Amino acid sequence: MTLRKGLVLFLLLSFGVSAIVLVSSVDAGTWRTIVNADWRLLLVALVFVLAAWCCDAIRFIALAKSAGERIDFRFGVLLTWLHYFGCAVTPMQSGGGPFQVYVLYKKDVPLGKGIAITLTRTLLTLLILGFVVPLAVIIEPELLKGKLFVKGVFSYVVVFIVLSWVLIVLSIIRPAIIKRWGTVFILWLKRLGVVKPETVLRIVRRVNLEVDNYNLNFRMFFSCGLRYFLLAVLFSVFHLMCIFSVLPCLIAAMGLPFHYMQAVLAQAVFMFLLYFVPTPGASGVAEGGGAAVFGLLVPWNMAGVTAVAWRFFTEYLAIAMGVLVAVRLLGWGVSENLYHNEPAGDASDAKKALESCEEKRERT
Repeated sequence: MTLRKGLVLFLLLSFGVSAIVLVSSVDAGTWRTIVNADWRLLLVALVFVLAAWCCDAIRFIALAKSAGERIDFRFGVLLTWLHYFGCAVTPMQSGGGPFQVYVLYKKDVPLGKGIAITLTRTLLTLLILGFVVPLAVIIEPELLKGKLFVKGVFSYVVVFIVLSWVLIVLSIIRPAIIKRWGTVFILWLKRLGVVKPETVLRIVRRVNLEVDNYNLNFRMFFSCGLRYFLLAVLFSVFHLMCIFSVLPCLIAAMGLPFHYMQAVLAQAVFMFLLYFVPTPGASGVAEGGGAAVFGLLVPWNMAGVTAVAWRFFTEYLAIAMGVLVAVRLLGWGVSENLYHNEPAGDASDAKKALESCEEKRERT
């Protein structure tokens, strides 16, 4: 699939499913609610979106600083928009990293550090969601009572949370185990015919390289870059809270009652689930699934409108900015190449940076 096809597929699925959701849910009461909506609260929702972008930019700055690199706020915002664009055109939202790594490399950030910074940014979001979901269920158990759909989705998410935690901890304390599992998985894919025999060795080497690179850079985050790493964690929390606050604003703008913790739980579970959807940018599933999940919080005749509005504020605006940044900053040709060829990191960069960091810490 090309970059252009990925973008077209995202648009078709997003707008196609949105149209179906709206047609199946909108009635006369929907239009009356929209006409009487408090548009000032929509501006508040927009403010939360802008604040989320700022928090994400500061998170990038802090992670870069913890890795011994410097980027400014404006550049952090551009990286944020590029992330949304890359995720929108790739399955399982996996494409934001290559664009960010390339732009960081053009700013003289080594590839190994760039990969570690972008990967850690995503992992922080997933890990915080992994904390929020169980916590929100403990605080607000009413949302799950008698609702089999949400219970099923919640169970699915919990499995991924546990697996993510296990893999992350092992990648830090026992990277050799991850390498061994990766090799076994690749050989299994070869047996199924998914991976060609002549590419097995190259893929295994690439996986081992990335595990080493990630491990070394993560150790650096926890050594001389610990202060800034903790700052990145803090702004990751702020970023999610700003995103989570958009939905309550939308519901309040329509004059409907809401419970903040229920809204947080619904979004946390749903957002975590979207990371594992195979369509570009989780398109289609985000709109249709959003209507189903938000239908637990608002009347069905407002669920479709709420889901589409939520996606507009939390995703579509940033994706539109990301398209402009990608075309203007990189050009469509470079973007297409990055879409097909993810930059490879060099573990030696991370090793040298970690050794330098430990030497400085010993001197002080």
